[in-house]
Amino acid sequence: MQIVVSANGPDLDASISPVFGRCAMFLFVDSETLACREVPNPAISAPGGAGVQAAQYIVDQGAEALISGNVGPNAFAVFRAAGLPVYAHTEGTIRQAVEALAEGRLTPVEGATGPSHVGTARGGGGRGRAR
Repeated sequence: MQIVVSANGPDLDASISPVFGRCAMFLFVDSETLACREVPNPAISAPGGAGVQAAQYIVDQGAEALISGNVGPNAFAVFRAAGLPVYAHTEGTIRQAVEALAEGRLTPVEGATGPSHVGTARGGGGRGRAR
């Protein structure tokens, strides 16, 4: 299974980002082999709609699951429409989270885990533009 994790670093020993749409990068991980590739978040500098843009990118890349910190309602709607499960998890390393998912120890969330604009100055002190 191809799992995408919002990441604070480029490898399996990095921590999971507490934000989704404006995280620094995504780590695409094969749950069976733990082979991974780092991809800079293409939506990080978007003036608006970063969560939706990042979510659509992940869906377009063929991801089968997402592990992340807060995922806002608009991004979550993209994942729900695509049938892609979202797992809210920020504890430990990316490796530990992927292993926990593979072992069935994570449960998908049923809705957004954060408000709109959680990673911006409006909603959470992230990299977004203050208004």
